[in-house]
Amino acid sequence: MSAHYPRIRICAPNGHLLVREGLSLCFYIRRAHQEIARAALASLDTYLHAIEPETLGWYVDVDGEAQDLDDTGWKHIRREFLEETWPEIRLVQASGDPQRYAFDYSGKPLGDPRLKNDPDAACMLSCWLPTEYLEEHGPGHVRELALKLAAPLPFYFGQVGLAFNGQLDLIGVPEEIHARCFRYPGLDIPDPSWHSWKLGFRVRGPSWLTFLGQPFLGELGGVEGLRSHLSSPGTTVQELEGERAVVTLGPWPEAGDTEQGHTLPAYRELARVLEPWLYHEQFPEPWPYHEQSNWEPDFPPEDKRRWERRFLD
Repeated sequence: MSAHYPRIRICAPNGHLLVREGLSLCFYIRRAHQEIARAALASLDTYLHAIEPETLGWYVDVDGEAQDLDDTGWKHIRREFLEETWPEIRLVQASGDPQRYAFDYSGKPLGDPRLKNDPDAACMLSCWLPTEYLEEHGPGHVRELALKLAAPLPFYFGQVGLAFNGQLDLIGVPEEIHARCFRYPGLDIPDPSWHSWKLGFRVRGPSWLTFLGQPFLGELGGVEGLRSHLSSPGTTVQELEGERAVVTLGPWPEAGDTEQGHTLPAYRELARVLEPWLYHEQFPEPWPYHEQSNWEPDFPPEDKRRWERRFLD
């Protein structure tokens, strides 16, 4: 176990690894995919350059089947980015620990009449890194990588930090996460594909790196206004191009440990600043959305709300 986070391994009865601790990097963009396609592709190239060659060996096709990321596969992926108006791209590790590396992108034709009933929809880009990558390269390197990923994206919100990475929607997995998440509040429970439909102009609370664009930054009085609200040791606010900023909560991402009294005061301070824009899951969701949520049936709605407000109450 690291001094900064626990070792998490949730396995199926046959020993297959389902969930592990890792890093989740995720950005939400309220622009039509056609406007940001090349920017998203540039972020993918940044991610690929940072990880081991050939790490991502499969992509998931429209039927949910894994296909080889050979030369033909990569041509298909790049064509999806540049030619499709509504691409859904998932790239996964081909061998070894399947929960170490992954890349997801959900592009949407925002403004299209087909989305008139989804006013909170956004494009989304996310990827995973294992904690071993963090330990090998150091948190400064990971932070710089996150900044490079974010640079071409006109995001309005993003977060980078520790998370439960893996197959979170399998039967029994939410119960296993429920047993751990309140002890380790700094471990996020990401569901970026779901939130890309629901988040709107709201935030999911603080992470080690919290990226803020418009309208949040403007409503906080810009970078100086945001900085004036934050005084915890180790917290920094860095201005980024395009009226954006990133808040860094200390030199390392921290899981905390409520049983040991480690309640992450810097995270709590930022949570209070962001509270007016905090996203809350709505229950019950109309079919079929509630059946796709990671929180049923083993994560009751009242506990989900308590988890969303874990840095506030």
